[in-house]
Amino acid sequence: MDCTPIDQNDRKKEMMAIHDAMDVLSGKWKIYIISSICHYNKRRFSDILNDVVGISNKMLSKELKELEVNKLVERTVLNTHPVTVQYELTKHGKTLQTIINNLTDWGVQHRKEITGKN
Repeated sequence: MDCTPIDQNDRKKEMMAIHDAMDVLSGKWKIYIISSICHYNKRRFSDILNDVVGISNKMLSKELKELEVNKLVERTVLNTHPVTVQYELTKHGKTLQTIINNLTDWGVQHRKEITGKN
């Protein structure tokens, strides 16, 4: 990616797009939750809770609701006893897979850069 100067109006549109994306994805947990669901395709609430170390039940519930509102995650209640709730990425949510993969790759490379270990 080249960081080249562009027209001021185009730059404002780019900055607004980044603002919109960060508004939806910001916070401590959303990327972790999306990554957990993305990796396994469908996840139960308890599976995500176990996968995302340090998140509380209340926070996971709140974040999943926000991801549902933004049409990134779909919630399905299964007819089981006790009731099981399952989450999966929507078609729109799956568009984040490339970003999640790139972020993962960058994180691995960054850790190597900082620690000096290959």
